[in-house]
Amino acid sequence: MADATQDELQAHEATYQAFSKLVLFMILLLILILSTMALGLVAHVPVLALLLGIGGTLALIIGFAVLG
Repeated sequence: MADATQDELQAHEATYQAFSKLVLFMILLLILILSTMALGLVAHVPVLALLLGIGGTLALIIGFAVLG
């Protein structure tokens, strides 16, 4: 790694940051899915769970697309 150029280091850092954002997105989406499943199945509020699931997923996608 001592002979790595500045361009290679910047490319590696960009790849690492993109992967980190993808992992964060997947963790947040998993939490959203589990919470909507809990609302729909355990709390017996399926309409709210559906709306929260669709709205939350769209919010996550738009948020990561705009900020990413």
